[in-house]
Amino acid sequence: MSKRNTPQRRHAILALLGEQGEVSVDELSRRFETSEVTIRKDLAALEENGLLLRRYGGAVPRPQDAEDGLRPPSACQQAIARAAAARIREHARIVVDSGSTTAALIPELGHTRGLVVMTNSLDVANALRELENEPVLLMTGGTWDPHSESFQGQVAEQVLRSYDFDQLFIGADGIDLARGTTSFNELLGLSRVMAEVAREVVVMVESDKVGRRIPNLELPWSSVHTLITDERLPPEAREQIAARGVELVCVAVPT
Repeated sequence: MSKRNTPQRRHAILALLGEQGEVSVDELSRRFETSEVTIRKDLAALEENGLLLRRYGGAVPRPQDAEDGLRPPSACQQAIARAAAARIREHARIVVDSGSTTAALIPELGHTRGLVVMTNSLDVANALRELENEPVLLMTGGTWDPHSESFQGQVAEQVLRSYDFDQLFIGADGIDLARGTTSFNELLGLSRVMAEVAREVVVMVESDKVGRRIPNLELPWSSVHTLITDERLPPEAREQIAARGVELVCVAVPT
């Protein structure tokens, strides 16, 4: 592709983003044989047009607009959420992080009595308020981050440290088999505090995210107790995760 053909290159960047779920400046620079400065200009222009979101060193797809509400969970997310909900006892104190997979957990909690739920997500909070057995709802507060659509920052961290919880339910943009959970979000402090104040850290993630190479390490394996994913996870990945001392739950996905 000609280095001068800007529209074609930008179209190709979007196509690649749709296939991979994320792109890096370094990768795009090599692929299109152009400078990193040019690629950054491309990503800035595409972001300005609402076609993606830039992240450190690259870009990710633009999330669904908040006014559209939560995207309906996939069958895989629902299966993971049911397995996660089965681990929650009545009267438990839990933290639910922001994200589409963790949000799928909320409808599964309607028959669990006496819950206390802390979250940094408005979508999760609104879904909790719709439950028949509405739990005690705690919000982290803090600074609103439009990229992750959640509250972040020192105030949120201080609020979390005022409590202790039985479980944390958290998603991930990727799972690095060598390091742990990874994220496009550069604001990592709150996730780590969530893990600190919970006795059990449960990661909920679809198997296609396992092996994704994302620069930002969110939680090292030493902070993760349980990983719930789907049965499509390859055997070699299962072995590597189990070797980290993590309880692995692979659920069947209805077809």
